[in-house]
Amino acid sequence: MSNQPFIPIIIGTDINAYNMAISFHEAYHIHPILVGKQEMGFTSFSTIPERIDIHPDLTDEGRFVPILGELAKELSSRNKKLVLVGTNDAYVRLIIENEAALKEYYHFNYISEELMNKLQKKANFYKLCEQYGIDTPTTHFYDCKDEAPFQEEMIYPIIIKPSNGIEYYKHPFTGQEKVYRVNSDEERDKVISMIKASGYRDELIIQDYIPGEDTYMWDSVLYLNSESKTQLVTFGQVVLQEHTATAIGNYTSVLTRYNEDMMKKLQRFLEELGYVGFANFDMKYDERDGKFKIFEVNIRQGRSSYYVTALGHNMAKYIVDDVIFGKDKPVTYLNEEFLFTVVPRIVLNNFVEDETVKKDVKRLIKAKKWGNPLFYKKDKSLKRKFYMLLRQFNYYRKYKNNQW
Repeated sequence: MSNQPFIPIIIGTDINAYNMAISFHEAYHIHPILVGKQEMGFTSFSTIPERIDIHPDLTDEGRFVPILGELAKELSSRNKKLVLVGTNDAYVRLIIENEAALKEYYHFNYISEELMNKLQKKANFYKLCEQYGIDTPTTHFYDCKDEAPFQEEMIYPIIIKPSNGIEYYKHPFTGQEKVYRVNSDEERDKVISMIKASGYRDELIIQDYIPGEDTYMWDSVLYLNSESKTQLVTFGQVVLQEHTATAIGNYTSVLTRYNEDMMKKLQRFLEELGYVGFANFDMKYDERDGKFKIFEVNIRQGRSSYYVTALGHNMAKYIVDDVIFGKDKPVTYLNEEFLFTVVPRIVLNNFVEDETVKKDVKRLIKAKKWGNPLFYKKDKSLKRKFYMLLRQFNYYRKYKNNQW
């Protein structure tokens, strides 16, 4: 039993949940409690969580608050503060929407519901970006409630993706992909019809495709405390992202970089909005005009954000120092080299196309400035190690058989 005055409650059972669990364990030798909808091998075999509570109805209407309320009452005899951490968009949205009820039991740092809706509805988000001088790809929005077809003239290829990811995945269908890259009017109309037929009735983002493979993608993580003061800004170049249709956009390997102009630009943007908590920007470098174009901001840490913890800026500590201890911290612009990866070296050797990035990957591996958090040394589960090794073999097959 930890002697810390708090217990972390992590909502989720995926890679992001595991990375947050080991961040708490590294910083405080503490075993968090995980709450999720289903068991996942990343966490279910692990010795790091104190326990994992599975509730298949966790996101059902009216169930989220009662489930977390019951847990809080059960833990009340320990006389410790409860720190609540969400690990995907649906869970974070539920925490924010139920802030008043949850604050009775839990300590957390998330933005208001009003700001969440501005940032997560892409049409609103892109308007905000324009207002604050943040570059975005050329983008049109098509409302799936419209009977009329999409008629804007665009240069192919283009990207089609849902504006409301949470709603999109409530309507599963054969051929459902996270992002579609299409090359003609016919292909575009077929994708739109397929999505409409599923029952999805929100907007679609129809966007200029920025050329360039995975290493043209970039990542930035920021933490702003409860007073909206920035305490951390990072910048990273994606080495590889997932290549399967349902997982495009999930980064499997990231190199830390430093770009003061972009880091300060993103900081100013969030501070102007009165943002609080972790933010994770996805962007792509457009060599046609030399600009970084922002796709979205996740209102939480990302699954690849663990490089922050690996470089001594523990993500759990930022949350706890803020919501439990109220510590003020100067802003850190992270400027240290590190390679984050969840794929094996054979994948990095065989599927990274950019020669400069490849050299940096090899150099950092040789210098031991790299890490895969899924092989956390203090996790003693042999069953989990076996499961993770199988995943490593599968990664090679996945990259060999899937091109994006």
